[in-house]
Amino acid sequence: MRVQLKSSVLVLALMLAMPTASMAQTPSTDTGGVKVGNPSFLRKFVSAEKLETAAGEQYTQLTRQAFQKGALVQEGNPQLARLRAIAKDLLPHSYKFNDRAKDWRWDVNLINSPQINAFCMPGGKIAFFTGILEKLKLTDDEVAMVMGHEIAHALREHARTRAVKGTLSNVGGQILGSLILGGQFGQQVGAQAGGLLTLKFSRGDETDADLVGMELAARAGYDPRAGVTLWEKMSGASKGAPPQWMSTHPSGATRITTIKSHLTEVLPLYEKAVAARKAKAN
Repeated sequence: MRVQLKSSVLVLALMLAMPTASMAQTPSTDTGGVKVGNPSFLRKFVSAEKLETAAGEQYTQLTRQAFQKGALVQEGNPQLARLRAIAKDLLPHSYKFNDRAKDWRWDVNLINSPQINAFCMPGGKIAFFTGILEKLKLTDDEVAMVMGHEIAHALREHARTRAVKGTLSNVGGQILGSLILGGQFGQQVGAQAGGLLTLKFSRGDETDADLVGMELAARAGYDPRAGVTLWEKMSGASKGAPPQWMSTHPSGATRITTIKSHLTEVLPLYEKAVAARKAKAN
């Protein structure tokens, strides 16, 4: 048993070390769009349903607290209506990246806070802070890029993967053995999942979300070139302490270069969506 356990732990450790980029490309029945690898296999070690339930509970707690403090923006607010309209445009294009998204109970809220921040939790719980809209004076195209990026994190199940990786890195070989044999691993992941809003994504996760977010925005008829102006605004706002949204997201010239280098993959989708919108209007 000890020899088998050590072998299993070694295999898992080697698998953990493999970069996401080495995974096979995700097959798609749709034409065009970005090329991204399969989501990390590590997410399979934690239940998607349980993580989404935990996320829903945290989201409910967050919005309840915001409501109690008078910070939850209420129905009828034009900025909230704007966010929900953009989400309505984006969401139909999300299912190609995650079939489960069809069954998520999507929700969009706006919180009155000066923070330059936004997020989408597992299961489709989206929140924007007024600071990111007002301080950066975001256009609809730029909002779509932010929202597409955050939705992409949920679709690609980055939080699910990070919860597993965080547990593995914190508890070492003994819990790796428990992972193979059952035992305490679920409790360890549960502790990680308890801090979903504080999980930090890897550079690879961020690039992945940028690319998928670009495609979501383009397919919905929002100009993906807005990703460039968005990050220029972010860089301008980062003088001194960086905005919270930026502090957990690698930024700068490299990010803008990445966006520019993939525009040829998504601009045809954007142009097709705009043409379809004009034809429908006529």
